[in-house]
Amino acid sequence: MSQALVAVVMAAGKGTRMKSDRPKVLHEIAGESLLGHVLHTLGELPLAGIHVIVGHGADQVRAALPTGTQAVEQREQLGTGHAVDQVTPHLTGYEGDVLILSGDVPLLSVETLAAMQALHQREGAAVTMLAAELADPTGYGRVLRDGEGRVQGIVEQKDASPAQLAVREVNLGTYLARWPVLREALATLTPNNAQGEYYLTDAIARVAQAGHPVACHVTADPLEGEGVNTRAQLARLQAAYQVRTAERWTAAGVTIVSPTTTIVGPRVVLGRDTVLEPGAILLGGTVVGERCLIGAYSQLRNVRCGDDVEILCSYLTDAAVGDGSVIGPYAHLRQGATLGRKVRLGNFVEVKKSTLGDGAKAAHLAYLGDASVGREVNIGCGVITVNYDGKKKSQTIIEDRAFVGSNSNLVAPVTVGEEGYVAAGSTITADVPAGALAVGRGRQVNKDGWVAKRRQAASQA
Repeated sequence: MSQALVAVVMAAGKGTRMKSDRPKVLHEIAGESLLGHVLHTLGELPLAGIHVIVGHGADQVRAALPTGTQAVEQREQLGTGHAVDQVTPHLTGYEGDVLILSGDVPLLSVETLAAMQALHQREGAAVTMLAAELADPTGYGRVLRDGEGRVQGIVEQKDASPAQLAVREVNLGTYLARWPVLREALATLTPNNAQGEYYLTDAIARVAQAGHPVACHVTADPLEGEGVNTRAQLARLQAAYQVRTAERWTAAGVTIVSPTTTIVGPRVVLGRDTVLEPGAILLGGTVVGERCLIGAYSQLRNVRCGDDVEILCSYLTDAAVGDGSVIGPYAHLRQGATLGRKVRLGNFVEVKKSTLGDGAKAAHLAYLGDASVGREVNIGCGVITVNYDGKKKSQTIIEDRAFVGSNSNLVAPVTVGEEGYVAAGSTITADVPAGALAVGRGRQVNKDGWVAKRRQAASQA
């Protein structure tokens, strides 16, 4: 789109058929709300502003809006025309075009919106609408044309005559309109229809009846304009989203072994020659470099991975992984985990708010919380940084090339110096100097003949 315009997103509806306490537009596909998908698409356009019409669950919807997006409340849900009219006080003096979308239509693409604007400008239209030809148009408003094919209006299903119900060209509820013309039409609306509502479609009809040209972009992909009204539709569009997303990324050089079982969110970025195995889920602002392997049933949310990373059946959130690192299987990286290059974390290792330097490794069964781990450190099996005393969290520092033996507890705050050693089975409560060996365990005592004496005492009893 070449010219900046204002977007209006209708997100005030309750979504009764969803049978949910959550506002309909906040139900999710690929880890993003339906409204989030719409706003993500709008984020790729040169817009002068975005106004989101909120109503049912207004506070929840407001809380989900990104910075710079303005919420406009529709206190009574009196129809789509009434909803759009709520932005009128916010567009005083605006003479440009307004893009109107629904907040429950997640598959709408930038390319389709660009095609709408190109048609809008080419035909000098006052309103351009998105439509589709459906074999079964049930539930949709029908596009009405005159004998010469000019758009005359839209009639909703409940208000249509038998002849109008036979029309297969349907309105998909996305519009591009000259704001001054549409504003004038909105001011004349009345609720004379089966729903007793102020229809935006009636405003489009009045624009046409006033002699202004109305254009219609007919998409070959009706799913782009499909909204979500039921859980079944949500699942259907989720499946369609997965296939479309897989097609886009495979065209960019990513291997997705099983598109129907792999979920990649709309804000995710993937590098060339990366492989996603079945069941992989990548959400939020995750960025994965080149030549990575995201193993089966791994889940990444807001994770940054370098190149040549392997993640095997693990869960990572709000973390960073350096080039050449290998994670898992069954590892858990939590908020604030930051790994350097060629780090190795094995099965059942958990990391939280900790940094690990290049070449560090924890092969299995360890917990590293609130820790600073240096380069080429070895963390043995069963090592725990004891970071919480019941009141506050404290930090553990393990300097470069230190070695922490298996089944050791490092009671924070504590430091293990460079090339320091901690003997297996130790509980360390004081700092370990650089190059020193720390042994923090009880002295072993062997009592010869103890078993026989115990048996004898038991038999006498």
